[in-house]
Amino acid sequence: MENQVFESSEERTFQYQDFLPSLPVPSLDESLKKYLDAVKPFLNEEEYQRTENVVNKFEHGIGRELQHALLERAKVKKNWLEDWWLNVTYLDARIPTQIYYNFGGPASHLEHYWPPKEGTQIERGCIVVWHTLKYWELIRTEKLAVHKHGNMPLDMNQFRLLFCSCKIPGITRDSLGNYFKTESEGECPSHLIVLCRGRVFAFDAVHEGHILSPAEIFRQLAYIQKRCHNEPDGPGLAALTSGERTKWAETREYLINLNPKNLSLLEKIQTSLFVISLDDSSPHATPEDYTPITKLALTGDPTIRWGDKSYNCIIFSNGTFASNCDHSPFDAMVLVVMCSYVDQNIFESQGRWKGSDKIRDIPWPEELVFTLNQKVLNDIGRAKEQYFQQVSDLQLVNYGFTSFGKAVTKKKGLHPDTFVQLALQLAYYKLHGQPGSCYETATTRRFYHGRTETMRPCTVEAVEWCKAMLDPSYSSHKRQQLMLKAFAKHNKMMKECENGKGFDRHLLGLLLTAKEKGLPVPELFADSAFTRSGGGGNFVLSTSLVGYTKAGGAMVPMVHNGYGFFYRIRDDRIVVSCSAWKSCPETDAEMLCKNLFQSFQEMLQLMTTAQL
Repeated sequence: MENQVFESSEERTFQYQDFLPSLPVPSLDESLKKYLDAVKPFLNEEEYQRTENVVNKFEHGIGRELQHALLERAKVKKNWLEDWWLNVTYLDARIPTQIYYNFGGPASHLEHYWPPKEGTQIERGCIVVWHTLKYWELIRTEKLAVHKHGNMPLDMNQFRLLFCSCKIPGITRDSLGNYFKTESEGECPSHLIVLCRGRVFAFDAVHEGHILSPAEIFRQLAYIQKRCHNEPDGPGLAALTSGERTKWAETREYLINLNPKNLSLLEKIQTSLFVISLDDSSPHATPEDYTPITKLALTGDPTIRWGDKSYNCIIFSNGTFASNCDHSPFDAMVLVVMCSYVDQNIFESQGRWKGSDKIRDIPWPEELVFTLNQKVLNDIGRAKEQYFQQVSDLQLVNYGFTSFGKAVTKKKGLHPDTFVQLALQLAYYKLHGQPGSCYETATTRRFYHGRTETMRPCTVEAVEWCKAMLDPSYSSHKRQQLMLKAFAKHNKMMKECENGKGFDRHLLGLLLTAKEKGLPVPELFADSAFTRSGGGGNFVLSTSLVGYTKAGGAMVPMVHNGYGFFYRIRDDRIVVSCSAWKSCPETDAEMLCKNLFQSFQEMLQLMTTAQL
């Protein structure tokens, strides 16, 4: 993905969508075999026997009936998982999704032309916004190059949801609004929302058929900034999106009943291209330590993040950038690709706008002024208070390991992603003295509307190797053999997941089929081995490779005693973000990172010193 081609004139972005294969339903016995293999590291002999019996009973009993029903569903849906996944994983959640589900991270422009510099917020901001609008134009005109695996086109549907998308809170389940259209489909909203000091502004990004130039965007943002800095702060309505979902849904209903105009203002925010957050913070950051800026991306001022919006572009006062995104419409990959596009263009233009400074006669931004009363203001106050209380518990570090990167691991014949994952297993084992159940994102975009599958890196092979690394009686040669065995297993499993042969989503499908049929929860899912191995969203390590580019990201842990772990791999470095909850006495993100970087060195040494 480094220096990738973003534009294509031959192929249209969505031209292969209808020809992509349906998401397959794996065979029941294969999935159950893989599941049994995955729970082994967490059970003793006796526990394993018990779980094996539970699985056998499931396979020859209710499992058959559920598999049959799932196959029937797959006959009428090109992606049997899609609606379920969206609802069960994202829209049914009632806890504050902005904190616990959204992902975000720093932009990498500070690695080249844009180190932090006070007073550059608007000057740089207008350039980033302009490049982002050019990217929207690429998707709208279907000129964004189709992603491929070899010659196989991958699903591009998630790119339709990057712009003009917003989650809308509901009392028991949220909904997802997407108002984007390609040019051939018709009109598409083209306005931007700007949040600054608790106030909300809107302006159109297109004038007389052409997107605004950086000079014109500069004028609009400078106008908003000046007004907000010279006038009192606004009520900070956006903070409501950071709260518990049902509470936010109730306040939203109340707002609409208070004055119908409030609904049209909310719809203006929902339909907007994306949100620009003008943030007064000035985070210190370097390519070796992104911690301050990443922390603000995830846990910054809630009055200037619309937590339900697919994309919040955060511009700090010192000209550094970050993003915060609702996870329900798309996975991090979509944002990584867009950020890489913007970064590549900023790099090529040396961070400067070299075009015309002429400004057309465009309308000034309008402020969206909501009708509020004391009850709503109290709700905003409460949401802010709870938000700051919850995020103050987050420990987060984001460091660059600069001794080596992808170039060296590939030279040693080791897959870079597997290298990081196994190092993480070793780091966790050293810190906690036991295997860490681990979720790694695998993509299923080879299939129609495919999103992700769970790949489980904590294998029997990985644990055996971790134990050998801590046992002085093992020779380097033996350790290296065990490590290569763990590598081979990991690579094989990742391939299977990407080819629709993972087992986690399959098991989820069987569980949801039982629920839809009104059947009791099968014993398999109530078995302690299911939860201990990470099933049901209980992975202590929640991890994702965000690619081989300069774009980074972060998320909070999946469970209270766990870690959120995002990483990107470049030729000369590995950049890692790691989060944990301070209120959990067992976890320590700083120590895990320290152990991880030490594990990188040990693994490289193993490949260098052990005689094959």
